[in-house]
Amino acid sequence: MKTVQARRRRPAKQDSADLRPYSSIVVDGAERAASRAMLYAVGFKKEDFNKPQIGVVSTWSQVTPCNIHIDHLAVNVALGVNEAGGKAVVFNTITVSDGISMGSEGMKYSLVSREVIADSVETVAGCEGFDGLVAIGGCDKNMPGCLIGLARLNRPAVFVYGGTILPGDYRGKPVDVVSVFEAVGQHAAGRLTAADLEEMESVAIPGAGSCGGMYTANTMASAIEALGMSLPNSSAQAAVSKEKQKDCERAGAAVLQLLKLGIRPRDIMTRKAFENAITLVIALGGSTNAVLHLLAMARAAGVKLALDDFTRIGKRVPVLADLRPSGKYVMAELVKIGGTVPLMKMLLDRGLMHGDCLTVTGQTVAQNLKDPPSYPPGQDVVRSFDNPIKKDSHLVVLYGNLAPTGAVAKITGKEGLRFTGQAIVFESEEAALKPIRDGTVAKSHVVIIHYEGPKGGPGMREMLSPTGALMGKGLGKDVALITDGRFSGGSHGFVVGHVTPEAFVGGPIAIVKNGDPITIDAEKRTLGLQVPAKEISSRLKKWKQPKPRYTHGVLAKYARLVTSAHLGAVTDAVL
Repeated sequence: MKTVQARRRRPAKQDSADLRPYSSIVVDGAERAASRAMLYAVGFKKEDFNKPQIGVVSTWSQVTPCNIHIDHLAVNVALGVNEAGGKAVVFNTITVSDGISMGSEGMKYSLVSREVIADSVETVAGCEGFDGLVAIGGCDKNMPGCLIGLARLNRPAVFVYGGTILPGDYRGKPVDVVSVFEAVGQHAAGRLTAADLEEMESVAIPGAGSCGGMYTANTMASAIEALGMSLPNSSAQAAVSKEKQKDCERAGAAVLQLLKLGIRPRDIMTRKAFENAITLVIALGGSTNAVLHLLAMARAAGVKLALDDFTRIGKRVPVLADLRPSGKYVMAELVKIGGTVPLMKMLLDRGLMHGDCLTVTGQTVAQNLKDPPSYPPGQDVVRSFDNPIKKDSHLVVLYGNLAPTGAVAKITGKEGLRFTGQAIVFESEEAALKPIRDGTVAKSHVVIIHYEGPKGGPGMREMLSPTGALMGKGLGKDVALITDGRFSGGSHGFVVGHVTPEAFVGGPIAIVKNGDPITIDAEKRTLGLQVPAKEISSRLKKWKQPKPRYTHGVLAKYARLVTSAHLGAVTDAVL
């Protein structure tokens, strides 16, 4: 993959005196005696004040199985830091659970949490004077949140993925949380009893780890590894495993090496590195949320990245991994056959990844992939280039009179490549759920859920509840769904999200009426409201912005600051 951008030079190796550029300001000299006194109380010894201080960002909480084990992983990271000659200091940031809050008002806080996490990582590290950081994330928003914070700080840093969950077992069949969302639709359709549903929900999530398919958590972990900010195969390990413990210890040691080499996140997070991340996301059939998060991460790193870059790269890169939600396998099956490293090697050898990008190993992508094992013969989790799932990207950026500044669809081809139907319009996610379940939504409908964008929701909720219900009712190929909100990585079917401009700021999605004909064309990459231009103009002139749904607190602040989804939905762009 070629680019006109020149390769950044590898930073010069640092002298030992330079390994404490921030902590020395906090703890050196007689005038800092009070600071040292405080740190003695949290476990520092005299000799620790001469060591680089490494902040270990833990996203542990009991809120979600994705993060329930991360306190233990933080111990492993701290061990690696301390054994490599640093002094680890563990601190927490928040996480929320998309899976638990999905379909409720609480889901409005999900994307907001990405910004809160980034702010908190920056705040703690900036205040305490850490010389480097290791961040451990599990659920999907805390991963890009951590990376945004690391990019802002630009201090030597490594990211560790908390790891994937193992699948549950429902009567001999592997299941996960998306299975349960779709089971709700099956129950509504009378194909699953209440007892069956209860049995499935009790076994679907057997322990710690992030959702098991190529949903947003595994997508973002893989993207971050391809970006160069995680150690090789960090994204393809089980949450509870010896491999993940070793990954954490190695990450702790790696950040000290980055300090010595003078390599910082922005030396790694280049435009070419983001192109590598996009390439791996496509090859894996990853979540549409990757578009939103990579745009935001790139902005934090000072890299220009736009929706059209996903289209440009997507024309060359095929979908190779047969992973859920639209595929057959869960992430644990990819782990068994060797993880992401053999796939990255395949992509590199094909000329689809940049081998000269720096990584947190201190080496380049090509050096990391010099001689990895290949996938075992006979496996069908990852296809060959001559037998792809799809010959080009499943992430399709659409434009048209319904999305003048873009929308993002996840179209694998299994749903078809073109859909025309009549709009059935809802003002919120909740308003759409009952009509989907009771049969009001029928074949050839295009479900429009608007006023769910970053400002209008606010918070740009994921629509896994309605998409799961549609799939469960067997309407995945017969009903399309369009929203200015977004989708869980577990959503599949003919779905289009991130419609911009959003309804709340007067985007055309605000003026769609019941019965309006709409066409989604993945081949032409268009999203069209089949209504005369004069009629659209007339409706837009009559449109009035609704009052904000929240007038105080974090959601109100977010709505005031957040940018459009096609710009990454970030909150510091206007500053």
